[in-house]
Amino acid sequence: MLYPDNRGMLEIFRVTFPFFALVLCGYLAARLRFLPLEAIPGLNGFVLFFALPCMLFRFGADTPIAQLLDAGVFFTYLFCALLIVALSIGISLNRRVRWNDASLGALVAAFPNTGFMGVPLLVALLGAQAVGPAIVTIVVDLVITSSLCVALSRMDAAGQHGALVAARKALGGVLRNPMPWAISAGAAFSFWNLELIGPVNKTVGLLADAASPVALFTIGAVLARSAMLSHERPDGPLRAIDYLPIAVIKLVVHPVLVLLVGLSAIQWGVPLEPFALQVMVLVAALPSASNVSLLAERLGADNGRIARIIMVTTVAAFVTFSGAVDFFKA
Repeated sequence: MLYPDNRGMLEIFRVTFPFFALVLCGYLAARLRFLPLEAIPGLNGFVLFFALPCMLFRFGADTPIAQLLDAGVFFTYLFCALLIVALSIGISLNRRVRWNDASLGALVAAFPNTGFMGVPLLVALLGAQAVGPAIVTIVVDLVITSSLCVALSRMDAAGQHGALVAARKALGGVLRNPMPWAISAGAAFSFWNLELIGPVNKTVGLLADAASPVALFTIGAVLARSAMLSHERPDGPLRAIDYLPIAVIKLVVHPVLVLLVGLSAIQWGVPLEPFALQVMVLVAALPSASNVSLLAERLGADNGRIARIIMVTTVAAFVTFSGAVDFFKA
């Protein structure tokens, strides 16, 4: 599992810097009020319902179907995600942090920012062949990990049916999410060797090309908004113990766990390619998904805590993610 050429750490920073710089631009734009906070949901809507689905569709259509149906990647990554969820909830639950906050914290620990940041960044680093394993991890996070954590977040609800109701709502949310449908449509086009007609293909391409820069800019704006509204917390300022352990789990424990479990799986004969494992580890090393903050807001969780975890992992990942890339180069 070697990095494809002999660039050093400086060259890795040259590849990763523009991605994190766009996040900083979005943060400064919102912080300095160049971008009204009221416009952020509109940017999110553009990325989620237009640009990102087009990008995922294009990647899915251009990726061999066998890579999109890689069972070794699916079950190895899923096993690690479930362990991260269990660990995060286990260390978070206390008198102040109940199931709702603990479960959403676990989701932010297990759910990397693969769609907005990971896919374009991994393609820039490793080439188009990284798309297949990355999309498999997106499916795991969107369909299984998210649904599980949302269901667990309802454990505080009175009655025995709180988790079941939440699970149905989580499934409904998955069905309304355009990203799995875009991946499925792309996979269908790949399987049957279909192509969009010229003008439609050009339109999809333009939207796909806009996904990465607008998504990264929006991440920064969301983080700025959360920081600016942190004074509205009813329980007072956050303590480091409330968010730093989850940030460490996301940036350190998660990628190390994926690496160790993946290497063990290969030794046990699981059909997992070394290159696919490298992609999985780098996916796990990404910062937390920013859309979890919006989910926490809708579910009434401590969004200030979630936003702080996302901010810490996004800032620290500039160094830690580059270090993970350099690890595979060595």
